Amino acid sequence: MNVSVMLLTGLLMGGLLLAPPAHGQQAPLIESAETVPATDQWLSPGDRLQVRLVSQSGARVTFLNGQPLLELDPTLTQGKRGIYQATYVVQPGDTLHDRPIRFQFVTPDSVIATAQSKSLVRFLNPNEPQLALTRGDLAYLNYGLGEDRLGGAKLGYLDSLVMLHLTGRVGKQYRVQLSQTQTAWVPQEVVRLLPPGGFAPTSLTGSWSVQGDSLVDYVRVPLTARLPYRSQLLTEPSRLVVDIYGATSNTNWITQRDGLQELGDVTYEQLEPDVFRMVLHLRHRQSWGYHISYRGNTLEIRVKRPPQKLRLRGLVVAVDAGHGGTNVGATGASGAREKDLTLAIALQLRQELQRAGAQVLMTRETDATVDNGDRVRQLRRLNPDVLVSIHVNSSGSATVRGTSTYYRYVAFRPLSVALYEQMRETGLPGFGNVGSFNFGLNGPTEYPNALVETAFVSNPEDEKLLTSPEFQQRMARAMRTGLEQFLKHSRAKGPRGWLLGQSAR
Repeated sequence: MNVSVMLLTGLLMGGLLLAPPAHGQQAPLIESAETVPATDQWLSPGDRLQVRLVSQSGARVTFLNGQPLLELDPTLTQGKRGIYQATYVVQPGDTLHDRPIRFQFVTPDSVIATAQSKSLVRFLNPNEPQLALTRGDLAYLNYGLGEDRLGGAKLGYLDSLVMLHLTGRVGKQYRVQLSQTQTAWVPQEVVRLLPPGGFAPTSLTGSWSVQGDSLVDYVRVPLTARLPYRSQLLTEPSRLVVDIYGATSNTNWITQRDGLQELGDVTYEQLEPDVFRMVLHLRHRQSWGYHISYRGNTLEIRVKRPPQKLRLRGLVVAVDAGHGGTNVGATGASGAREKDLTLAIALQLRQELQRAGAQVLMTRETDATVDNGDRVRQLRRLNPDVLVSIHVNSSGSATVRGTSTYYRYVAFRPLSVALYEQMRETGLPGFGNVGSFNFGLNGPTEYPNALVETAFVSNPEDEKLLTSPEFQQRMARAMRTGLEQFLKHSRAKGPRGWLLGQSAR
């Protein structure tokens, strides 16, 4: 049997296309042949295609019509031989459309085998931009491809129908070209691919209007397309920074109308030729949230004001009992379940807050299954002044115990700190105050929010406290006091001498 016939009559085994050996020859063993990472990819010119093949040592291995793979020295592979790797930099004009990578393997005695990767690779044509639109009300961008139980680290959330320029793909995430120098990643499930033929999204900015109504302050910036953006709520001084990617300034004036109560100085800068930065200074040290969305192609930023009176009476507090229904959460050695403990503590907290005159919104009041995305949608619609999410912690070590609080945005850290300090007053040891926490209920920017991991159900001593109705009430009182301390802190004078809110009289 000649070589060409051997290659044509290859057998597909386990994702590898292996050619049978010539008569009397032993088939070379190919353990694996794959791209790295071993998942479907889209690559643009300049990107690196990495491949690896594992087989017997001393062979000649090629891919992509003759590109060689090098056998790694055993000092690089913990003594193992027969590991071949290669990197190919995609060139302009290269074409490959959702095809597996094919390998050819030739032993020193001329036995030939072929194999192909399970994953598919596409080389994108930069002259035909691949565009997509965000879909749904919880679309978001990730910094990179990292992943853990909380998902990838999020760069920020986006409105629906925002146009994205895709320049790559790894598995179920697309790479987004935000600007000439910045990229991000977007999950496949939150975008809709557009047919070829569109232009990469860009826009000049128009002149802005800044005004306030009876509830919030507004900033409106006209664009010609719904461009992606990123927002940051910063402190010292308190300010909201919004970067619009693909935008270049044609803003010749900014009209500040009557009614403004939270916004102070409003400026912008052109960070890069295609990155337009808005800097919105706030009049109060403590921010109470903001919302970004599009009206047509006009980017609208709604900035919340402090509650009229910074006290619990009249404050709208959302209380989130973590898990519930089919989502049991952590379980202790004695059988205590997180979903039951969080609900019991949340109901106690509701009573404490209602006695103080607060209006309380619950994400669940029974043992119901409520998706975290649905909780966020519900809270955005109800627009509370503040959110406290209640959970219990767990560890692989039964010796770990204590209480902790979590926040994502540094501007909401004061709430997390106030809750943490009061939770420690219950006698629980401190496990820490954790920032940049990538949890869904900490994601909204519309209201200050913090998560309380009350104690470790995996620790026998903590579990006993968590199941005690008396201690549940003590923790609820601590959270109420934490909210009161947060409000007291918010009434202090800011760095510019502005009063942070009305008195608590």
